[in-house]
Amino acid sequence: MGHRLSKIYTRTGDNGTTGIAGNIRVVKDSSRIEAIGTIDELNSLIGIVLAYNIPDTVTLCLNNIQNDLFDLGGELAMPEHQAINQPYIDRIESELDRFNEALPVLKEFILPAGGLATSSCHLARSVCRRAERNMVSLHRDEALNPLAIAYINRLSDLLFVIARVLSRHENGSEVLWQPRKNAHD
Repeated sequence: MGHRLSKIYTRTGDNGTTGIAGNIRVVKDSSRIEAIGTIDELNSLIGIVLAYNIPDTVTLCLNNIQNDLFDLGGELAMPEHQAINQPYIDRIESELDRFNEALPVLKEFILPAGGLATSSCHLARSVCRRAERNMVSLHRDEALNPLAIAYINRLSDLLFVIARVLSRHENGSEVLWQPRKNAHD
């Protein structure tokens, strides 16, 4: 295990830079830091989902994902390090298949609404998509592990499916989109 933080503030970031592996300083609004920050935000949102009364199977899955996201954040902070590998993606796909198997076929669009856990999971899904966009942007300038990008892409799909599971757990059904024929309806 690495060093533990004994002092929280260092003052080294007061000039608008932050450190990544290798004693490298980068500006805080760089593509890399934006991607790392969005992964951190996603992890925090998953923590909010976990704060609700949710099924144990979902809790276990999301706990694993939170650890994965720390691995992914570490990979992004250490450009020469690769943490995400095929077994991460295989596990996400397996979870996706397992949760989706119990759900009815989706025939209509659903709204990102419902109970608190459901809505929080939808918010996590949308932040996950932003994290993916950030990583793709970074990858245009600096080579990233393609499996890390694949992982975050699958994760947004899994969060969508988990939101569907949570909707049934909280409300018994999903909130369906009601298209309007015109703006005056």
